[in-house]
Amino acid sequence: MSWNRHNDKRTRRGYHHGNLREALIDAALGLIAQKGPEGFTFAEAAREAGVSAAAPYRHFKDREELVLEVARRGYQKFAEQLNKAWDDGKPDAATALKHVGQAYLEFARSETALFNAMFESGIPVSADRDLKKASDAAFDVVQTAAEEICATINKSPRPPALMVALHIWSMTHGLASLFARGDKARRSLPMPPEDLLEAGVLLYLDGLGVPR
Repeated sequence: MSWNRHNDKRTRRGYHHGNLREALIDAALGLIAQKGPEGFTFAEAAREAGVSAAAPYRHFKDREELVLEVARRGYQKFAEQLNKAWDDGKPDAATALKHVGQAYLEFARSETALFNAMFESGIPVSADRDLKKASDAAFDVVQTAAEEICATINKSPRPPALMVALHIWSMTHGLASLFARGDKARRSLPMPPEDLLEAGVLLYLDGLGVPR
């Protein structure tokens, strides 16, 4: 579910303690959509979930751990969507990479609260083993694409695939953060961000000597 709009009335106050963990995660998503990942307190999350201020401590030691769980779930969903877009590199690596870029931008647009928790919470991915694993799974899609792209370059030496992956990731993330997100931080652009990304990646790959 997307939490781009904060007017979702859901039945948060209908949750009972058997579902408290999920209620708190839903509450955090709604608050992140409204205020950003650092703009709310643990007590506010409890209030949104319809429980006492002490109740969240049954599941999370503090607000940061709650946001970390939101980020972990975000990375898992992100990795799934990127993998689906990659589709084992079909019909070819360059086209599949284009699809991955489009999926990245769409995630920033449609899952902005998750996107913000993942990238703007200030929580390093190294803070938690499962968070890092989920983050690595998402980046692995980009690195796999870079490896296949680099394998098509005829000149020697070929550029390191990791470097290529980092360049493409940085370009894509920058466009997603500036122009594709679904909140007020999105900046106007006189063209679809997908078009700008496609042009930028093509110019970059041309510079590397990747055959069309």
